[in-house]
Amino acid sequence: MALLVTALATVPATEAVGAPRRAPVARAPAAAPVPRAAPLLLPEVLASARFHAPQVIEALARVRGAEGRLLSAEAAFDTVFSANAETRVTGYYDGRYAETQVTQPLSDRGGYVYGGYRVSGGRFPIYEDERYTNQLGELKAGAVLSLMRDRRIDDRRFARLQAETDVVLADVDRVVVAIGVQARAIQAYNNWVFAGLRLRVYQDLLQLAQDRQAGFRRQVEEGARPTILLTENEQNILRRQSLVVQSEQALGVAAAALSLYLRDGDGTPIIVDPARLPDAPTPPLPLPAQPQELVLQRPDLRAIDMRMQQATQRLALDRNAFLPKLDVKVETSNDFGRVGYGGTSRNGVESKVGVTFTLPLQQRAARGRLAQTNAEIDAFRARRRFLEDQIMADIDGLGIAARSTARLVSLAADEADRAAEMAVAERRRFTLGASDYFLVNVREEAAADARVRRLDAVFRQAVAHADLAAATGDLDRLGL
Repeated sequence: MALLVTALATVPATEAVGAPRRAPVARAPAAAPVPRAAPLLLPEVLASARFHAPQVIEALARVRGAEGRLLSAEAAFDTVFSANAETRVTGYYDGRYAETQVTQPLSDRGGYVYGGYRVSGGRFPIYEDERYTNQLGELKAGAVLSLMRDRRIDDRRFARLQAETDVVLADVDRVVVAIGVQARAIQAYNNWVFAGLRLRVYQDLLQLAQDRQAGFRRQVEEGARPTILLTENEQNILRRQSLVVQSEQALGVAAAALSLYLRDGDGTPIIVDPARLPDAPTPPLPLPAQPQELVLQRPDLRAIDMRMQQATQRLALDRNAFLPKLDVKVETSNDFGRVGYGGTSRNGVESKVGVTFTLPLQQRAARGRLAQTNAEIDAFRARRRFLEDQIMADIDGLGIAARSTARLVSLAADEADRAAEMAVAERRRFTLGASDYFLVNVREEAAADARVRRLDAVFRQAVAHADLAAATGDLDRLGL
């Protein structure tokens, strides 16, 4: 019995299940402690993914592209300067003529305003009589206004409205991409933490068997125990070493997956050092009090709303095509200086008003476009209704999953505590000769498995909470 107690003295009865044992070491001079790397926490991963994930950078590039297209669409309202000059170098007439004009399209209604200056010298043939001005030239200003068709909307304003909505859609797509990236980053981070903590569980389990081996070897050498006991423990060591190797492999794979979201300032993936593993799982994201109220924040719903808005704008343009074209033109001009070769008819202020009217007699193309646009709007409404119903169902399901995982975490924690107590009690009974090594080994591995199941429950809870945050479009909780 004394030898048996000696063999198990390296495993205290009050030791927590899975806690690592340190073998005695020789005394050495005290050295300065090596600072431990700061644990990698979830906010660091989310911040890195938010700014450096290639998917997010790609989405931002699409936003800039949409802004560029908007700028191109606004070019239809640019102020245009034009100039024209000519002179007769041979022939009977020696007329010279120069004209400049500035045109500004109207951005809030159909039409444009313009102003110009022209001056002439010499003589022109009768069929170019309109080119004559007084000696200091002529100033003119005018406007062309659409009274019916193109008054509320025209091709230029429609293109600008579509481009403005495209910018919003690109930004909505950026938010959708960012939400997906953050949700996957949370899952990758928690998977890495889970793999690392699971490795520690199996390392602790292996350490128990390795610490026990020295005592068993002494007992076998002294003839107090059969050699088969030493062989059995060696078998346990090998099996537990296999678990450690498999866990190390899983940790490496998880670190590689995490590197897709953890990047440096240049965007290069970082394979995180296992030394940065936290001591405990990261708490799950807080649950929203009323997740159903966050549905309207969903970017995919907003995207459908923007598509419907674009279709409504197209509908207005299609209806515009049914209206007759009625434009009014107003112009006033005044010549300055002494009378030129054109005579006194150029003196004084001259004002003109004109009207242009066009009425298409058949509108089959416009009717076809109108029917097509109405059908698109109906389709968008049906799609939005289904998507809203689907989102509500998903949120309800994810809420149930989040609450269930909380219960599973509690049950797994209780199971792990009970398994630890059983392992401690079994080792105590073994030291007293009331148990055997087989039961001790079974209890220890059961306790380790319970710890792993507890980690798995915590991981599932974190993923469920992250999925719910993504489903509700909760940007704050996702680090956006």
